[in-house]
Amino acid sequence: MHMWPPHAKLFLGLFMTLFATCTQAETLPLDQLKLPSGFKISIYAEDIPNARAMVLGERGTLFVGSREAGKVYAVIDDPVNKNKKKVLVIAKNLNMPAGVAFKDGALYVSEVNRILRFDNIEKNLNHPPKAAIVNNTFPSETHHGWKFIAFGPDGWLYVPVGAPCNICLSDDPRFASIMRMKPDGKDLEIFASGIRNTVGFDWDPKTKELWFTDNGRDMLGDDIPADELNHAPKKGMHFGYPFCHASKIADPEFGKQKICDEFTASAVDLGPHVAALGMRFYTGKMFPASYQNKIFIAEHGSWNRSIPLGYRVTVVDPKSHAKDKYQVFAQGWLQEGKAWGRPADVLVMKDGSLLVSDDKANVIYRIFFKDD
Repeated sequence: MHMWPPHAKLFLGLFMTLFATCTQAETLPLDQLKLPSGFKISIYAEDIPNARAMVLGERGTLFVGSREAGKVYAVIDDPVNKNKKKVLVIAKNLNMPAGVAFKDGALYVSEVNRILRFDNIEKNLNHPPKAAIVNNTFPSETHHGWKFIAFGPDGWLYVPVGAPCNICLSDDPRFASIMRMKPDGKDLEIFASGIRNTVGFDWDPKTKELWFTDNGRDMLGDDIPADELNHAPKKGMHFGYPFCHASKIADPEFGKQKICDEFTASAVDLGPHVAALGMRFYTGKMFPASYQNKIFIAEHGSWNRSIPLGYRVTVVDPKSHAKDKYQVFAQGWLQEGKAWGRPADVLVMKDGSLLVSDDKANVIYRIFFKDD
């Protein structure tokens, strides 16, 4: 038997590690992804296990949360290779830290039952500070317990609390809601109710009004109810759960208790069970003008459907009344009923390109427009 000398084994190991790192993103079948004419897609950053919500820091650092990985990442330019991004782990062993938000130099991170804050984070990426606890009074149930978070135009931090079940009515009014609080964690209150599980929201850049995605209940068949895009222009609105879903579909278990007209119906019905997650209004200048102020949505993909649906990025014109105001923008992560990628969030960059996180392929894509 041939015996490898110790130094040869070392070099072989290093080579295999470098080879795996260099080819991981290259093995993703980006050629299967279909976008409108003039749009291109590339890998922005790789090796980000379970990449979920994204936010930009004041100095351009991209912060990324995760769910199963329990980590929070910082993505920066690689000082050695300008064509790659360097990924730093700035927090780990957290409880589903899916959501990230940024304000006044501090990174806010959501766990299931609390919100953390990392002060002056961009100056300390290599030696992150100890997290300060902003608020630790949220429910600890993990079913729909991971949280997308964001600061609104009013300066308050918006924090959803998903329903602790597929379909149920809890005595705790915090469940199935979007809450908000001041940046120091005080004055926590319910902003909107009757929301099964939102994992993405944003504010209209013109009206400053809240829009959010909501995942419809399961176990009612392939085609009902639809996932929802909702509009909450004021505090105190109720969007129906668990009594009614989407466009006033009465729930077979709870629907007899209420009349659907008592609640706010969805603004736009999305695909059934597509798992609509992160969403953003497009405010950049790179894309054609027709995309200005439209909403991009990351559809994570169905599990409760005999024929899978979703696994794509869609776009909605919130001002349109046309039937085709909800359209597919990017697709191809689902091939012959099997998914190799799952979009989780979208984020508009300063140059106008659109980032898309993928918690299955563990990468972040960059979609840009280049009219050839």
